[in-house]
Amino acid sequence: MEENRLPGNFIHDFVAEDIGPGGRFEGMQVHTRFPPEPNGYLHIGHCKALCIDFGTAEKFGGICNLRMDDTNPAKEDTEFVDAIKEDIHWLGFDWDDRFFYGSDYFEQTYDLAVGLIKKGLAYVCELTAEEFSKYRGDTSHPAVSPWRDRPVEESLDLFARMRAGEFPEGKYTLRAKIDLASGNFNMRDPVLYRIRYIEHHRQGTKWCIFPMYDLAHPIQDALEGITHSLCSLEYEDHRPLYNWVIENCDVPSKPRQIEFARLGINYTVMSKRKLRRLVEEGRVSGWDDPRMPTLCGLRRRGYTPQSIRDFTERIGVAKVPSTVEYAFLESCLRDDLNAHARRVMAVLRPVKLTITNYPEGESEIFDVENNPVDEAAGTRPVSFSRELWIEQDDFMEEPVKKYNRLYPGNEVRLKGAYIVRCTGCVKDEAGNVTEVLCEYDPDTRGGNAPDGRKVRGTIHWVNAADCADAEVRLYDMLFSDPEPDAPGKDFIDCLNPDSLEVLTGCKVERSLADCVPTDRFQFLRLGYFAPDSKDSSPGHPVFNRAVALKDSFKK
Repeated sequence: MEENRLPGNFIHDFVAEDIGPGGRFEGMQVHTRFPPEPNGYLHIGHCKALCIDFGTAEKFGGICNLRMDDTNPAKEDTEFVDAIKEDIHWLGFDWDDRFFYGSDYFEQTYDLAVGLIKKGLAYVCELTAEEFSKYRGDTSHPAVSPWRDRPVEESLDLFARMRAGEFPEGKYTLRAKIDLASGNFNMRDPVLYRIRYIEHHRQGTKWCIFPMYDLAHPIQDALEGITHSLCSLEYEDHRPLYNWVIENCDVPSKPRQIEFARLGINYTVMSKRKLRRLVEEGRVSGWDDPRMPTLCGLRRRGYTPQSIRDFTERIGVAKVPSTVEYAFLESCLRDDLNAHARRVMAVLRPVKLTITNYPEGESEIFDVENNPVDEAAGTRPVSFSRELWIEQDDFMEEPVKKYNRLYPGNEVRLKGAYIVRCTGCVKDEAGNVTEVLCEYDPDTRGGNAPDGRKVRGTIHWVNAADCADAEVRLYDMLFSDPEPDAPGKDFIDCLNPDSLEVLTGCKVERSLADCVPTDRFQFLRLGYFAPDSKDSSPGHPVFNRAVALKDSFKK
């Protein structure tokens, strides 16, 4: 079959070769899997992996399983399972009826481990982890466990009694018997099973021995008929062990493991352990805090599925690790929202603008475009009257050089309405400006001067008589250091104390009072915003700034 290969995607090249004439999977349907561990929420790094897993299957007309890697019960929870499902669906992927748990295969995995013992390829060992690290030796001087040649029947008996719960944690492990002289330490009699007395979130206390990932994962892939096991580069050295398990266990298929480089992004951390610490220590409001790199956090902040999928496609699939600029992720969101977000007017730090020559008690309606790059988006009615709200920094009593907004004697264009000339301001006893005064030119309705005079500045506004109050949250980077995870650094010390600014008493167009979480807006001149999915409600809108209009990174 002919495929439209994505340039530079070596995984797709391998898959196309495998299913092509003479390939190891000739004539077979491509079958991948995404195996997250349900001990935390998915983050943007996981997104690259799931887009590769689901996207590869999608490209070749294949299928992709969703399998929860719950073989390590220490911090697994159904909360995380549900969140993972929601995130994947949000991105536009589905697994139909192919949803599994790694723990579904505990019995089969145990039986296959027994088979390895019977073949003389596994043994029960009494060395502790610390002791065995010494017995592994080095490349030139391999060492042998005193129990490596334990009789098969004795290992079978001990392994069964391990399962029955007769021994304490750490007393015994099941190890593969492979090659102690191997230059790859993963092949030096790795642990296959260990004893753990801990309740499993699905299996309860049925099991007290649990398979290690290096045994469980290839068996699960093979039992599900996976053709291509796509994983991050950290598992490249584990591939010989993956293949050893496949070759020596009586499994129905022989998947191929292919590795790709993990996603690294500056100004963030993508260790679930560290993200969990941020949550548990209250340094963020939760896994879905809009400053977090989690998919639920990005979604709450205002990111769209298309922007994240576009990001993963544009960074490509590489074999060599690299770090991507966070600004590039923001650029992908900006591109998407520029094309689809409705333009509205909002004033975040308001000051009153009074048009002294506008008739008192009168108002009018202007039709304002919703999106200048999408004619189909149409227009919306915006009310206008004598008193408006404008941004505080759109007025300066004594302007600096090249300041083209309101100051005494200067003209500006009120977006979509009239040209006005500033005539002065009103101050309180402390000298703070409380009101800006201006006069409008009634012949400039729509913002155009009939005499052709040039007006350099255009500012946005909100009708004071017909607007809604709103809370606005301005987010910056969670970390002030571009490499908070670098060696020798405590990532907590790298947190940005100014990563969130909350503004209250903001003024927005009346129609925004009843917006819904899926809405996306460009607040003119201010950035792209989304209603907060938790705290925003009808009549009390709360907006998160998803991204600024331009790259605001401090270089």
